[in-house]
Amino acid sequence: MTEAIADAGRARRLELAAFLRSRRERISPEQVGLPPVGRRRTPGLRREEVAQLAGVGVTWYTWLEQGRDIHASDQVLEAIGRTLRFDRHERAHLFRLAGLPDPDGTSGCDTIPA
Repeated sequence: MTEAIADAGRARRLELAAFLRSRRERISPEQVGLPPVGRRRTPGLRREEVAQLAGVGVTWYTWLEQGRDIHASDQVLEAIGRTLRFDRHERAHLFRLAGLPDPDGTSGCDTIPA
């Protein structure tokens, strides 16, 4: 039984990582007030930029996006959601994937399309 719980947690963390990555890639630096700086290898914001704009450590945000077993606070999730410009459904999904209740009590759908 314990192994099944661990597997479920691992799957949830990987889904959270993919969700954050997909949302980070859809926002350009210009959309958040950052100057365009040369060519980028991938679309969207860099992890470092998300971390800076959200006010969290780069290593910590990287671990979150890698699906590591860390626990985010409501405040950190709020900051990341604001930085990545989440709507209420995406925000509710973020909290659900992080294993926390949505403080606003809004309910989103079970999955958010990629």
